[in-house]
Amino acid sequence: MSTPEHPGQPAREGGALPSGRPDASGVHLPVRSSAVIPSGREPAHDALLPVEVAGDAVVAVPPAQETTGVGRLAATVERLRSEIRAAQAAADGRALIELAKGVLIERLRCGPTVAAQQLAALAEESGVSRLELAADIVNQAARDHVTEIATGFVRRTSGGASTAEDDDADAASVGVRLRTAESGALAAGDTQAVAESLLDHALTPLGAVAVAVWTAGSDASLTLAGHAGFPADEAVRWRYVPPGVSTLARQALSERQAVHASTQSALGLPSIGWTQNPGGGRVAVPAGTGGRVHGILEICWPGRLEPQPPQIERQIEALAELCAHTLEGRPGAALSPAADTWATTQDLSELVDLAEGLYDPALVLTPFLGPDGRLGDFRIHHVNSHFVDPAGRPRSAVNGALLLEAYPMALGGSELFEKIERVYATGEPFRARRMTLTALVDQVPLDAVADISASRHGSSVLLIWRVENDAARLASLLQHAQRLGRIGGFEENVATGQIVWNDQLFDLYGRPRSARPVPLEELAAHAHPDDAVAIGRFLRSVLHHRRAASAAFRLQRPDGVTRHIRVIAEPVLDADQRLLAVRGAYQDISAQHWTEVALAATRDQLAQTEQQAAERNRLTLQLQHAIMPPTQAPLDSPGLQIAVRYRPAESESMVGGDWYDAVVLPSKQVMLCVGDVAGHGIEAATSMVVLRNAMRGLAVTGAGPAQLLSWLNLVAHYLTEPVTATAVCGLYDPHKGTLRWARAGHLPPVLIRGQKATTLRTVSGILLGALSDTSYEEEELQMAPGDTLLMYTDGLVERRDESVQDSLAQLLTNARIPTTTLEQRLDGLLTHSKSDTDDDTCLIGIRVV
Repeated sequence: MSTPEHPGQPAREGGALPSGRPDASGVHLPVRSSAVIPSGREPAHDALLPVEVAGDAVVAVPPAQETTGVGRLAATVERLRSEIRAAQAAADGRALIELAKGVLIERLRCGPTVAAQQLAALAEESGVSRLELAADIVNQAARDHVTEIATGFVRRTSGGASTAEDDDADAASVGVRLRTAESGALAAGDTQAVAESLLDHALTPLGAVAVAVWTAGSDASLTLAGHAGFPADEAVRWRYVPPGVSTLARQALSERQAVHASTQSALGLPSIGWTQNPGGGRVAVPAGTGGRVHGILEICWPGRLEPQPPQIERQIEALAELCAHTLEGRPGAALSPAADTWATTQDLSELVDLAEGLYDPALVLTPFLGPDGRLGDFRIHHVNSHFVDPAGRPRSAVNGALLLEAYPMALGGSELFEKIERVYATGEPFRARRMTLTALVDQVPLDAVADISASRHGSSVLLIWRVENDAARLASLLQHAQRLGRIGGFEENVATGQIVWNDQLFDLYGRPRSARPVPLEELAAHAHPDDAVAIGRFLRSVLHHRRAASAAFRLQRPDGVTRHIRVIAEPVLDADQRLLAVRGAYQDISAQHWTEVALAATRDQLAQTEQQAAERNRLTLQLQHAIMPPTQAPLDSPGLQIAVRYRPAESESMVGGDWYDAVVLPSKQVMLCVGDVAGHGIEAATSMVVLRNAMRGLAVTGAGPAQLLSWLNLVAHYLTEPVTATAVCGLYDPHKGTLRWARAGHLPPVLIRGQKATTLRTVSGILLGALSDTSYEEEELQMAPGDTLLMYTDGLVERRDESVQDSLAQLLTNARIPTTTLEQRLDGLLTHSKSDTDDDTCLIGIRVV
């Protein structure tokens, strides 16, 4: 695309903008020109056609062989398109040149003709085109964001390998592109033309292929105000984006900062044209001025978008600012209002009138812009008559001040200032319940809880707050307490019949708010018939005896639900003790009633269970005592003393399966046996009976201890319910003075000989019932007169905080204590036992005499 210096003459593209010597007009003249202004966007198929320059238009020439009517028409269409683009470019260039001429008119105090001649002379003297010189003159006069980008481009790239002349040329190219785009926007009649101008002059040189300009609505909706590079049907589909739809532009609006997407598919957010080019990159930049976001500038690239250098980012920001001025309806990039001035417009006056009509404290805020045109604070333009300052200051102390000066803590934890800033920027209203406001009173922070509402009206913000006082707080607490306690209040005027119910009482009765409240006289009609007597007593106490009373009844609601209700009422009397009204409350006690019913049933069931358990334990204990009494009559065996002891568990519920047996066999041998069935209760006791009787029956066979335990293991494994137990069995031969013994997982016997007490060797043998086929080791002990042997269960020695070895060592210590008789020895062992497992205990002792 050619950009003419003046109508009818194509301008040489590019131009340097280094500062040279100033001329009489005060404009610094450029000294060279080598850069080229990038051409505008052309259709892709133009590259296939040869071109020729005819006058001021670039015309595509079709191949010679295309001589058909269709080919001629296509060539005509292409020629007309090129002429239109050239005309648009000429208009944009003329607008920029006219701006420069205006600057010269102001500087030289001359007319338009002299200014045009001076511009032409300066361009010829500096060796640049008039368009390049015009961009340099406007940059020097404006000193705005575009000027900063053009001059800062050289600073950021000066560290590269390019020469100074190349950097100057690049800076000139940037300045010309941006100023040309700005001129196109000035000359454009609508945002659509602005989008086309931005793409042609500024974005195509950056590699972009499409651009969309969105207008942000007050409801956070987006409207497509202008576009270029997208198909027409795609623009129609995306002409409006409702609030709540997530798009790239919406994300930029919500975050109020630029959003970059390397590819559209990687972002995962739909947007205009995303189906045609899912692999292309995009950038969405908020377009705003003075802290207010007017819309979004969305730029599309054909391929993956890599991170852009800072100078490109600043060019895009400048284009977004240009769009913002267009969207807000101001011609061009108008200067921001002064930071210390603000004017009252008609809209602002109407907002002030609205604030005065509110019963809550309200502030009318206007934006306060800094010297750079950015939002720095808000001016408190008006404070309504109902204003209540959290710090107790009068209205005059706040009216006219800056918001952060009056309330510096707004930047604190409440983030109130950030919320107001967002409301002003996006137009989205903000509301919050029970927000903490902090004010400084003599440098002491004072907190107040308030409901906050902020909304934008035109270019101002209306801030409303309602400080929660003690009365409102107590009323709110009472309301919540009634709701949580399911309590409804009422008051009934006896003279007029007027009845007042609160909302909770309507809910308890299951009646709509518009229904007639139920008088106390009709209470029985809404209750269960069996409760009529209780309700009658309640009404007589309140209405006739004039004293407070309460009653519980079953309320039958219209929806068929029955609720258990307690009503409490008191009479309201005048000075002459005449009844004026009755006030009180209803409480839904259904949950409490059913809880009490469940507790009563649980107590009954628990009592029955306890009774059954006590009977069960009593029977178990009787069974155990019948089989194993605490002591046993002496056995008649020559040369041998036998004593037994049984100590039941302290708790009846802990009655276990410990057992003992001492019997003289037909062979005159004495069988000694001690065992312990795993578990407690009636199951353990019955299993103990089975094993004890089985052992006694098997012993008459004359088999040895190891064989007896093998047979008893089969009994435990097959002939009963699954049972595991330990046991130790011994056969004493009075004639030989020997003891043959074996064990099945049980503690070994203790031998007391003289002053020494030791445990017998631990022979191998697994506990009963563990395996179906197992054998047990047997050992023989030769006993001498005076020897004592002890067999016992673990209830004698077991402790929770000690190992078995330590417990056996303590047993041996106690066994060494000398005694006169065997009975005394067994009683002493039980007395000095430190077992703490609350288990039953069996103990057998024999002494050879």
